[in-house]
Amino acid sequence: MNLLVVGAGAMGRWFADVVGSAGIEIAFADTDPDVAAAAADAVGGRTVALDTTERFDGVCLAVPISAVESAVATFAPRADRAMLDVTGTMTTPVEAMRTHAPDHERLSLHPLFAPVNAPGRIAVVGDATGPVTDAVREALERENDPFETTPDEHDHAMTTVQARTHAALLAYALAADDVPDRFHTPVSGPLSELADQMLSGSPGVYAEIQAAFDGTEEIAAAAERIAAADPEEFEGLYREARDSVGER
Repeated sequence: MNLLVVGAGAMGRWFADVVGSAGIEIAFADTDPDVAAAAADAVGGRTVALDTTERFDGVCLAVPISAVESAVATFAPRADRAMLDVTGTMTTPVEAMRTHAPDHERLSLHPLFAPVNAPGRIAVVGDATGPVTDAVREALERENDPFETTPDEHDHAMTTVQARTHAALLAYALAADDVPDRFHTPVSGPLSELADQMLSGSPGVYAEIQAAFDGTEEIAAAAERIAAADPEEFEGLYREARDSVGER
């Protein structure tokens, strides 16, 4: 069984490494041939040109969120049996795969971690499954924790767990002063560490996430409510937030 991985960045390389270790042959295609070659060397695969006419059992897209729809259309003809993606959004790629690969196996995956933090939980939409997607899932399940979801459920959740979370952390990082560690509290210390963790990533990736999912405006509106609140109103917001958390 062989797969073409389109996009040889961190996520594409992680995916290829995991499925390649299960015996699936891997080829990489990337806009930067040197990046593809480095990924192939790292995982024991090979490279092909982006305009290859070679066909594969499956094609996995590890491209930016903004490029996934066009990438499905471009690379579906290269897949004999299955189309997959690990782009971080699900509604758009699943709909595109249904349109351009209606008779294929279709699997959308979102590892809920950066590759450097693997293994972890993986959101899975098995839109049309079969031998290829089953082999991929079996490889992922060796060390990770996949769980089933739907495109709508996933993308709605990402509004909070990615867009709003990242916006809140970025706002904190922009507003916070640099203080000695000895002053940090059990709240501020972990929050600063989370901000540092996020800021160690790729700005372009985080920008793609913010563009793909709503949520930033709600964070800004909540911050404005807090900034404008007098002590009594602040207490009300505090109770509102505590009640909201308690209901989840």
